[in-house]
Amino acid sequence: MMLILMDIWDSVRGFMASGGDVLWLVAAVLFLMWVLMLERYWYLNWISPKQHQAIIAAWEARDETHSWHAHRIREAWVSQAKQDLNARMLLIKTLVAICPMIGLLGTVTGMISVFDVMAVQGTSNARLMAAGISMATMPTMAGMVAALSGVFFSTRLDSKMRISLEKLKDSMPHH
Repeated sequence: MMLILMDIWDSVRGFMASGGDVLWLVAAVLFLMWVLMLERYWYLNWISPKQHQAIIAAWEARDETHSWHAHRIREAWVSQAKQDLNARMLLIKTLVAICPMIGLLGTVTGMISVFDVMAVQGTSNARLMAAGISMATMPTMAGMVAALSGVFFSTRLDSKMRISLEKLKDSMPHH
């Protein structure tokens, strides 16, 4: 088992080295984005149902649910539930949007190294130029893959949150 983990770590280190230091930044942003998305999934599936049940129970326990004042209380509870559901979603969407930009930063730094090689060695050293071009394309690809995974799952998360909020509203009838 330890041998497999060391082999995986060597593969990751090799990939990171081929793409330059910018890949570590992509990895850090990707890690943070996924930690936040997993936290939101956890909240949506285990915490918010209990909170919504408590809100519904409090609404049903009210003697009066028809007045203007009762409707404002309902709106406040629904608004708080919406705010709790959407916590950190803006940060997640920002991290998703940043991933391709960090990848492009890697492209720029990789191309700078290609131009440095060309300036010092001329265009005759294709091997050094290829290493720089590889360093330029790897972060771009990594940034795009990170963003695509984030777009898919954050959109799905957003949709589940909207459905959860609608269920809460439907469970709290007002006349």
